[in-house]
Amino acid sequence: MGTCELCGRSEVEITIHHLLPKVMGGTFGDTANLCIPCHKQIHALYTNEEIGARLSTLKELREDNQLNRFIKWIRKQPPTKLMKIKKSNQRKR
Repeated sequence: MGTCELCGRSEVEITIHHLLPKVMGGTFGDTANLCIPCHKQIHALYTNEEIGARLSTLKELREDNQLNRFIKWIRKQPPTKLMKIKKSNQRKR
Protein backbone atom coordinates (compact mmCIF):
# COMPACT_ATOMS: atom_id res chain seq x y z
CA MET A 1 0.00 0.00 0.00
CA GLY A 2 1.16 3.49 -0.70
CA THR A 3 0.40 6.78 -2.45
CA CYS A 4 0.00 7.06 -6.23
CA GLU A 5 2.46 9.58 -7.67
CA LEU A 6 0.02 10.45 -10.47
CA CYS A 7 -3.39 10.89 -8.82
CA GLY A 8 -2.20 11.37 -5.24
CA ARG A 9 -4.62 8.87 -3.69
CA SER A 10 -3.19 7.18 -0.60
CA GLU A 11 -3.69 3.73 0.88
CA VAL A 12 -3.83 2.22 -2.63
CA GLU A 13 -2.11 -0.84 -4.03
CA ILE A 14 0.96 0.36 -5.91
CA THR A 15 2.51 -0.85 -9.16
CA ILE A 16 5.78 0.27 -10.69
CA HIS A 17 5.50 2.13 -14.00
CA HIS A 18 8.64 2.51 -16.11
CA LEU A 19 8.55 6.09 -17.36
CA LEU A 20 10.45 5.00 -20.45
CA PRO A 21 8.93 1.64 -21.47
CA LYS A 22 11.16 -1.38 -20.87
CA VAL A 23 10.93 -2.38 -24.54
CA MET A 24 12.47 0.98 -25.39
CA GLY A 25 15.42 0.61 -23.03
CA GLY A 26 13.81 1.81 -19.81
CA THR A 27 14.41 -1.35 -17.77
CA PHE A 28 16.87 0.38 -15.45
CA GLY A 29 15.52 3.91 -15.91
CA ASP A 30 13.26 6.08 -13.80
CA THR A 31 10.03 4.61 -12.44
CA ALA A 32 6.90 5.94 -10.76
CA ASN A 33 4.73 4.32 -8.11
CA LEU A 34 1.22 4.31 -9.55
CA CYS A 35 -2.09 2.87 -8.39
CA ILE A 36 -3.44 0.10 -10.58
CA PRO A 37 -6.18 2.22 -12.27
CA CYS A 38 -3.74 5.02 -13.22
CA HIS A 39 -1.19 2.53 -14.55
CA LYS A 40 -3.81 0.68 -16.59
CA GLN A 41 -5.26 3.93 -17.94
CA ILE A 42 -1.89 5.05 -19.31
CA HIS A 43 -1.44 1.80 -21.20
CA ALA A 44 -5.08 1.75 -22.36
CA LEU A 45 -4.74 5.19 -23.93
CA TYR A 46 -1.23 5.06 -25.37
CA THR A 47 1.21 2.71 -27.05
CA ASN A 48 4.72 2.23 -25.68
CA GLU A 49 5.99 4.33 -28.59
CA GLU A 50 3.69 7.23 -27.66
CA ILE A 51 4.66 6.96 -24.00
CA GLY A 52 8.37 6.94 -24.85
CA ALA A 53 8.07 9.84 -27.29
CA ARG A 54 6.07 12.32 -25.22
CA LEU A 55 4.93 10.92 -21.87
CA SER A 56 8.13 9.80 -20.17
CA THR A 57 7.95 12.04 -17.07
CA LEU A 58 5.33 12.44 -14.35
CA LYS A 59 4.93 16.10 -15.37
CA GLU A 60 4.15 15.12 -18.97
CA LEU A 61 1.69 12.46 -17.79
CA ARG A 62 -0.11 14.92 -15.50
CA GLU A 63 -0.33 17.55 -18.25
CA ASP A 64 -1.74 15.19 -20.90
CA ASN A 65 -5.36 16.17 -21.65
CA GLN A 66 -6.82 12.66 -21.69
CA LEU A 67 -4.98 11.54 -18.57
CA ASN A 68 -5.75 14.79 -16.78
CA ARG A 69 -9.50 14.17 -17.13
CA PHE A 70 -9.04 10.65 -15.74
CA ILE A 71 -6.89 11.91 -12.84
CA LYS A 72 -9.54 14.48 -11.85
CA TRP A 73 -12.14 11.70 -11.80
CA ILE A 74 -10.07 9.01 -10.05
CA ARG A 75 -9.08 11.38 -7.22
CA LYS A 76 -12.73 11.37 -6.12
CA GLN A 77 -12.91 7.56 -5.98
CA PRO A 78 -12.30 5.56 -2.81
CA PRO A 79 -8.89 3.84 -2.66
CA THR A 80 -10.53 0.41 -2.50
CA LYS A 81 -12.42 0.89 -5.77
CA LEU A 82 -11.02 -1.02 -8.74
CA MET A 83 -12.63 -0.30 -12.07
CA LYS A 84 -12.50 -1.86 -15.49
CA ILE A 85 -10.18 0.03 -17.80
CA LYS A 86 -10.69 -0.55 -21.52
CA LYS A 87 -8.42 0.33 -24.39
CA SER A 88 -9.41 3.51 -26.14
CA ASN A 89 -11.18 3.10 -29.48
CA GLN A 90 -8.12 4.60 -31.18
CA ARG A 91 -5.89 1.86 -29.72
CA LYS A 92 -8.28 -0.94 -30.77
CA ARG A 93 -7.75 -0.21 -34.48
